Amino acid sequence: MERRTLIKSLVAAPLIGGLAAAGSAGVSAAPSTGELLRPARLRRGMTIGLVTPASNAWEDEDIRFAIDVVKSLGFEVKEGANLYQRTQYLAGPDAARAEDFNRMFADPEVDAVFCLRGGYGTPRILPMLDYETIRQNPKVLLGYSDITALLNAIHERCGLITFHGPIAAQNFTDYTLEEFSKVLVRGEYPARLGEAPPFESSPGRVERRNRVTRFRGGRARGRLIGGNLTLMCSLLGTPFEPDFRDKILFLEDIGEAPYRIDRMLTQLWLAGKLDEVNGIVFGKFTDAETSGNTFSVEHVLRERSAGLEVPVVRGLMIGHVDDQTVVPVGAMAELDGDTGALILQEPVVS
Repeated sequence: MERRTLIKSLVAAPLIGGLAAAGSAGVSAAPSTGELLRPARLRRGMTIGLVTPASNAWEDEDIRFAIDVVKSLGFEVKEGANLYQRTQYLAGPDAARAEDFNRMFADPEVDAVFCLRGGYGTPRILPMLDYETIRQNPKVLLGYSDITALLNAIHERCGLITFHGPIAAQNFTDYTLEEFSKVLVRGEYPARLGEAPPFESSPGRVERRNRVTRFRGGRARGRLIGGNLTLMCSLLGTPFEPDFRDKILFLEDIGEAPYRIDRMLTQLWLAGKLDEVNGIVFGKFTDAETSGNTFSVEHVLRERSAGLEVPVVRGLMIGHVDDQTVVPVGAMAELDGDTGALILQEPVVS
């Protein structure tokens, strides 16, 4: 059987309660009809629904810190009813986390939904989400890391542009605030996404940390999908797997040794997904475990993309870094493999 004709299926056993009661309606919901939905741009005074769909912060004070961060941006905050719950590594039971999420999209007083943090847990609630309500009430959804599963599944099911960007439980650097404002407040396009922060070179001093590596040149256009590499692999073979065809795929991760990055990229390759995309952007692979006898991260990324006939670049400000861009999942973009630029090509907010 050819790789691209593999049947998608979801076989999951209950874990820590709640998953078995997900409800078959969520699993069998029809994918998006193709209509692209743009949420309203963010404006001062809007109300942000704050949710914890994956893991929670360690202390309640961290949650209050996140609330203050959102307020500092000029917004009001509506807390999820289960915002302070904790069940080991999850922010409460699956049903409670999904209920908070669904309520925020159904609530006419809530203008956008921010995620407190990532961690682990969003794939567990995908079958519990009310995709029809989300489709009928398009709002900005912002987060990254484990939130990747929500961003891509919701875009795939609803046609809503979602946003891979900072979580609430972090301070925004000047760079992050500018990228956030450019995409979500001002709604600029065309706009370059994830360029390195300004660096003042001088004799004997050049940029080292935020360099862009161009593995393969050329130019390509496509809608953006992606986020955390681990989460993108976790969606393969499920009813929530995004359509990779003709897309610009962006990937990042944290704390993964090169052999594990290799394993996940190999999985995408064996599944035929890397052959389907129009271009690949590798963001930051932070805190990679590179001690001992190992290939480097660069070697793995270069080797896994060597046989592809699409532009491939590495190093844009996407991922687990302080200076972080906002990438609209589902938006049309152009990748210039010769200059290393990722350029947003259409409006993503209304």
